[in-house]
Amino acid sequence: MHQQKRQPELVEGNLPVFVFPTELIFYADDQSTHKQVLTLYNPYEFALKFKVLCTTPNKYVVADAAGAVKPQCCVDIVIRHRDVQSCHYGVKDKFRLQVSEQSQRKALGRKEVVAILLPSAKEQQKEEEEKRIKEHLTESLFFEQSFQPGLITMAILRT
Repeated sequence: MHQQKRQPELVEGNLPVFVFPTELIFYADDQSTHKQVLTLYNPYEFALKFKVLCTTPNKYVVADAAGAVKPQCCVDIVIRHRDVQSCHYGVKDKFRLQVSEQSQRKALGRKEVVAILLPSAKEQQKEEEEKRIKEHLTESLFFEQSFQPGLITMAILRT
């Protein structure tokens, strides 16, 4: 008996989408970060078409917001922040990459990428370093308490 090889039925919305990076961080004081690249990978045996959607399209320019990715290839999508203002600091915007099979209209999968504008790369590094130091201190201090009637002692153990 000869069995015919069939491609599995693709269910709408369930296809994993591979995008790197998964987060875009723009710094107001560093113009080199105002233009970033998202890479969409297609590890599948069939071509994909893609579309990039955004929660705040007026803040960004997306070069080639729609296109195709050949089987087992990747595509770079350039995203530029065009509205760098202090009122946008800390606001999380989202990009959604929707993919479908080349010949189909229904979306097979999607992936969301968060974009955020921060005031300063140096300020962010300083905050992260302070947070790391604080976490290290809280992780490495253990307090031992012993109770004896009329006497309370405390020893600090460092790891």
